[in-house]
Amino acid sequence: MEIKPLRYLIAIAKTESFTKAAQQLNVAQPAVSMAIKKLEADLGLTLIHRADRNIGLTDEGKKLLIHAEKIIQSMDEALLEMSELKGLNQGEVRVGIPSMLGSYYFPPILMAFRHRYPTITLKVIEGGTWQLQQMLESGELDLSVIVAETLPDSLQTQALIREEMLVTVATDHPFSHLEKVSPEAFFEEELVMFKEGYFHRRIVDKLAKKCNMTPKIGFETNLIPLIKSITQQGFGVSTLLNMVIDEDDQLITRSFDPPIWLDLGIAWRKDSYLSKANQAFLEFVSEHGKRELTP
Repeated sequence: MEIKPLRYLIAIAKTESFTKAAQQLNVAQPAVSMAIKKLEADLGLTLIHRADRNIGLTDEGKKLLIHAEKIIQSMDEALLEMSELKGLNQGEVRVGIPSMLGSYYFPPILMAFRHRYPTITLKVIEGGTWQLQQMLESGELDLSVIVAETLPDSLQTQALIREEMLVTVATDHPFSHLEKVSPEAFFEEELVMFKEGYFHRRIVDKLAKKCNMTPKIGFETNLIPLIKSITQQGFGVSTLLNMVIDEDDQLITRSFDPPIWLDLGIAWRKDSYLSKANQAFLEFVSEHGKRELTP
């Protein structure tokens, strides 16, 4: 069944006239008559009384009218929604962001995006990079920030920012007198670490394995303020990104020797369709990242 004859039927029911219905629809009157005759032939039913001076619907026509109005309403709503998606008036972005970036790097970006696209819904999931990557691959997320080390073939990524992982200690710690800290010296200290699954922890574990040393983890938490507090009070040393350290944190940071750089990117599934909303978010975040990467 075609949609157009149903529109004609609704117009005829409202105007009680083929001529007025055609005028309202801005089509030729014979086209309306032929479409209704074909619809009646396809259904094997008479939908309109033509003998009377005033055109009216038969009982069968009135019953079809109820369905026609619902069908046309649903179709119009679907077309409007598609049009709004094309114009970025609606849509949802499901993005995974590691906790450290979610707390310190992304808030102003997310607010700026919402300001530009106020009707797009942002659903932000915080977690470890490994967990977020699995959610992305399974389709639970549309986009996710990942550490671009070993990227699976199923994902595609775009560079976002480059950050250095810095040894972080209290102001009176002996490391404060050094220019750089060797991995061996770092692993001799009691550490304050993120839990397993977070890129922060994965890099440290990888470094320890490379040095053939076992990390002495005294505190394990994903709460950055708690990591800072424990480190400030001298109960351990940690490693954080430079973006996390504020001037009034009473913390000292030093580079590893050699320095450890993290290349962070935003990823999506190669075989997935990125909606207009997700494409807009990807372009917006990538443009911000380009400014960060430009010296």
